[in-house]
Amino acid sequence: MLKSVTGFAIRRPRIVVVAWILALVAGFGIGIGVFERLTAEVSSGSGTESARGGDRIAATGPEQSAITAVVHGKPADDPAVRAQVDDAIADVRAIPGVVEVSPPQPSARTGEALILSVTLRSEDETEAAEAAAERLREISAAQVAVSGGPLTEEEYGTQAEQDVQRAEMLTTPVVLVLLLLIFGGLIAAGLPLLIAVAGVGGTFGILYGFSEVTDVSVYAIQVTTMMAVGLGVDYALLMVNRFREERAIDPDVRGAVTRTAASAGRTVLFAGLTVALALAGLVVFSDPFLRSMGFAGMAVVLVDMLAALTLLPALLVLLGRRIKPGKPQAGGGFFARVARRVQRRPMATMLVTAAALVFVALPALDLRLGLGDPRMLPADSGTRQLYDALSTHYPEGNAPDPIEAVVTAPSTDPGIAELRDRIAGVDGIARVEAVPAGADLTVLNAYPVDITPSDRTKEAVTAIRDLPAPFEVLVTGDAAHLVDYESMLVERAPWAIGVVVLGTLLLLFAFTGSVLLPIKAVVTNMLSIGAALGVVVWVFQDGNLASVFGTSGLGYLNLTVPVLVAAIAFGLSVDYEVFLLSRIRERWLAGVPADRAVAEGIQRTGRIITSAALLLVVVFAGFLVGGFVPIKGIGLGLVLAVAIDATVVRMLLVPATMTVLGRYNFWAPGPLRRLHKRIEVTEEAPAEREPALV
Repeated sequence: MLKSVTGFAIRRPRIVVVAWILALVAGFGIGIGVFERLTAEVSSGSGTESARGGDRIAATGPEQSAITAVVHGKPADDPAVRAQVDDAIADVRAIPGVVEVSPPQPSARTGEALILSVTLRSEDETEAAEAAAERLREISAAQVAVSGGPLTEEEYGTQAEQDVQRAEMLTTPVVLVLLLLIFGGLIAAGLPLLIAVAGVGGTFGILYGFSEVTDVSVYAIQVTTMMAVGLGVDYALLMVNRFREERAIDPDVRGAVTRTAASAGRTVLFAGLTVALALAGLVVFSDPFLRSMGFAGMAVVLVDMLAALTLLPALLVLLGRRIKPGKPQAGGGFFARVARRVQRRPMATMLVTAAALVFVALPALDLRLGLGDPRMLPADSGTRQLYDALSTHYPEGNAPDPIEAVVTAPSTDPGIAELRDRIAGVDGIARVEAVPAGADLTVLNAYPVDITPSDRTKEAVTAIRDLPAPFEVLVTGDAAHLVDYESMLVERAPWAIGVVVLGTLLLLFAFTGSVLLPIKAVVTNMLSIGAALGVVVWVFQDGNLASVFGTSGLGYLNLTVPVLVAAIAFGLSVDYEVFLLSRIRERWLAGVPADRAVAEGIQRTGRIITSAALLLVVVFAGFLVGGFVPIKGIGLGLVLAVAIDATVVRMLLVPATMTVLGRYNFWAPGPLRRLHKRIEVTEEAPAEREPALV
């Protein structure tokens, strides 16, 4: 299969290039529209109580959204302020699509603010919200913070688009300069970028297709786009480097491409499959967002892999003569010397390194999850400014979303008043309002005391659900959703981990023929991921060094951050494991003793893995320049995971553990050895060549 795919690209390079150009034109042309379809919402799944409660409310008809405005900075009874506010309210009421404007209420805490809400008709809410906000911002006698409803959704989408553009503008030139330094030639450096562009075009097209059938999150466009760039460069780097190595032995371009596809192509195939498998673990969760991220992520990886196995060989056939052959390096280089030093004390190195990673991971034990709040956005965003104004002037009872008890009974039922009083007595609830939602449906809106997610609010959800009632009650709202989401994660996480770990063990067995090396890979990868998550929690949850990353300690991580960091980082870690094991196994099959094969394999892959890791660090660092805090958390987690894996794990843990295992590295029982021979994706036997090319 691999030989057929790469062989066609080598025989018909122009056809393959033209086909990819057409595919990319379609991907970019159609897929760019995905930015207009982004959402910031996540869901715990259709079967949860919060989801069923939300569906019950939605079934009563289109929900009217609203925007909120806080006029602050001057006394609430200032005549000039009141006059301008009254004029603005009169004008806003006349805007088509505005249903109602609430009377302005002064702040009981500071006396220096007025709050009002604008209820919108659902069919033209966006235009009405923008017009109302524009008119309210014309109030000049005081400061005005206005957002909510469609304005918040639009702001999330705009922020996502700006962050992607900013990240690509900053990282692409850096990546190009690094590639020029690595390869020393414009064509060799440009090929990985072309593969990355192919991945991005495919990503946009794939996400647009997903948006036709499900919601696409603001996280998805940022994460998958940067993954497309990072993995595309990664795989192309490996292939181009191997091509230069092959040309140093035999200058025939087509023959060098064929050998590259057979050796490095096999590595790319398994590396891509392992990353896709890690992302497949997301499909196990019932959250449509995580599932769509899983499917989209797998598709992106497969696009990058396909580009590296078809488009890149075709381009190498056409342009390979202009790429300089690699230069050999005599004897054992830097990476081999480090490996041999580790091999002198393998057990001590393994234990000390593992203990250090466990120590760095300890903050992750205190991980707390939250749905998120406007502090995730930049300080100059409208939603963040409204949040800050509410926190200052209306701190209690103005949570972004109430806990909603959806009661199957009319509002006139005497039991409604009793249930409302019981809910009002629950710790953490500031006030309760009964809102008729239909002939036989009432919603009791319970406003939490805490304006941000808290354990007290989550406990209030559980307490409300446990209250006795003579009718069916479904508890929904943001806080209830958070409770259900955490329950879903706890329930589904073991299955997701099982799918990823078992699949990785099987794939690495198929790649290496070893029973022990796949287990070693899983354990070391878990250590590096744990360390990365520990730092993310320490920074973004606990607030340490948070100012360096343009944020403050939120007291929690957004629901999706640890899941995405773990899934993507695991795939990338196994990615590098495949790169390294391919060369170690190659030397071992050539009859080199185990310890020497490890040192030589690390030397042969040292420069290329370090280069690939550096490029990925640059790409994922692009997440840190954006304004959306969860994306920054994902970026920091992936930067750390890649850096730890390419240094601590590859240069210390891998040689230490493989030295301890010795001749058992590639051991397997007889039946499994025979099975491996039947399922192995073979490659050409490598030519014996010394010294190693790096």
